Amino acid sequence: MTTVLAAASGDAPLAFIELGAVAVVLSLLARLAGRIGIPAIPLYLVAGLLVGRGGLAPLDVSEHFISLAAEIGVLLLLLTLGLEYTGEELQRGLRSGAVGGVVDAALNFTPGFGLGLLLGWSTTPAVLLGGVSWVSSSGVAAKVIGDLGWTGHRETPVILNLLVIEDLAMAVYLPVVGALVAGRAFGPTVGTVAGALLAVGVILVVALRYGTHLSRLLAGGSDESLLLAVFGLTLLVGGLAEQVKVSAAIGAFLVGLALSGAVQERAGALIQPLRDLFAATFFLFFSFQLRPSALWHVAVPALGLAVVAIAAKFGSAWFAARPLGIDRTGRLRAGAALAARGEFSIVIASLGATTADGDDLTSVAAAFVLATAIASPLIAKAVDRPRRSPPR
Repeated sequence: MTTVLAAASGDAPLAFIELGAVAVVLSLLARLAGRIGIPAIPLYLVAGLLVGRGGLAPLDVSEHFISLAAEIGVLLLLLTLGLEYTGEELQRGLRSGAVGGVVDAALNFTPGFGLGLLLGWSTTPAVLLGGVSWVSSSGVAAKVIGDLGWTGHRETPVILNLLVIEDLAMAVYLPVVGALVAGRAFGPTVGTVAGALLAVGVILVVALRYGTHLSRLLAGGSDESLLLAVFGLTLLVGGLAEQVKVSAAIGAFLVGLALSGAVQERAGALIQPLRDLFAATFFLFFSFQLRPSALWHVAVPALGLAVVAIAAKFGSAWFAARPLGIDRTGRLRAGAALAARGEFSIVIASLGATTADGDDLTSVAAAFVLATAIASPLIAKAVDRPRRSPPR
């Protein structure tokens, strides 16, 4: 124990220097993004390439801390989205958005699966690449919505509905493709899927039925106690969700959804500074994990897939928003927010790393995710620029 503490103490000064330099650089990038009128996400992603594995100035000592902070960043982004909505709105959205979720899956799974087959891969890595191209990045979408002030727009519930449906679908998809990769039998796979679906149901029921009791319990405390309680519950529920093979992001979203009234408003104001800090770390670490040298040889298929997959997301967003009477600009905003792929796509690709085409799969997925994560906020800014009046 003494040896471990001594080693940690020896590394601490260098870690502080690295983390301090990263924070200062991120602040400068955020200011630059504001000056030139674009979201900061693309600049954070480029910075991550420079200081990541294979970059110009790799950060070795503080990598584990940055990784953990990045995961917290995703949870806080989804928590703050959940704070903007009510359980009734979620229930209505899931009921009305089911068909849109099926269309979204069909439109966006197909390009990745098709590219895998065109590249001569076997069925399993092609199915995995289909998953990579299917699922939008909750983290990027949440950041785009917040940065561009789209929270109160009519299309934002459509975006959230599709994100939640995709995350819930992962409770089925991930165990199935995991079984394909490992060659597991049908019976254990069905059991894993059933357990994940049961966990989703329990989390939803608890959040929607008992959220008012939780809000009353937290209402009487100070701002300090409320901040600690909400932050702690977010990590606790997110961690428990991961343990039962459900997205931690769904758990964090439902914590925000469970809060209501004055507690909901207070929690949103208190969490926002923490969210901005950890979210910036998330986008930095997102590209931090990529090796620039591994991206070049798959640039052509990855960029081709990015173009098709972004168009497919616009198609699914257009379809989902149309029944609600949302105008053309609103549908374009929804498509732009959903265009980025991210954290789930990386997880899906990593499942196939040991397959025969695993190296190509992970390289294509990494380049594809990076391209869409950079393109999404830039497209969102472009489609938002003509609007100068309040949303209809």
